[in-house]
Amino acid sequence: MAFLPSTARGALRCAALGLTAALALASCTPAPSVEDADVPAWKAKVLPSAAGIVLEDSGKILKREPLVKSATVPAGGYTLTVACDGGGKAFFAVSAGGRGITEAGAACNGSYESARVDLPSGGTVEITTSSVDVPLIYAYQLVPAS
Repeated sequence: MAFLPSTARGALRCAALGLTAALALASCTPAPSVEDADVPAWKAKVLPSAAGIVLEDSGKILKREPLVKSATVPAGGYTLTVACDGGGKAFFAVSAGGRGITEAGAACNGSYESARVDLPSGGTVEITTSSVDVPLIYAYQLVPAS
């Protein structure tokens, strides 16, 4: 075994620690930011494919302001499928004719949730998307129940 003076051993320890720290930092890949997210590609991956979509939306929530989208929808039973990503939770409130019908929430982890929506009469349906956990990306689709 070779004899190394204490200063040389200390220098080697410091170099080894520095190299370890540099390798650890280099192996960390930052998560893609919501601002740079490709929402259409994410939506295609996370929501199930569906036929007969009567109302849908997707995008980014960068501020704590609700987003509202509406469409004329016939009476009947529907399935609302919602998803979000970026952390926290997003909420989707469904109303028709100014009356609340149902609410759905999704944990923003890239998986989807579904809720049943019953519309007793046709007319304008609004879906309000909101979250206090911004920024995040979201998507939803309202389809006739099968």
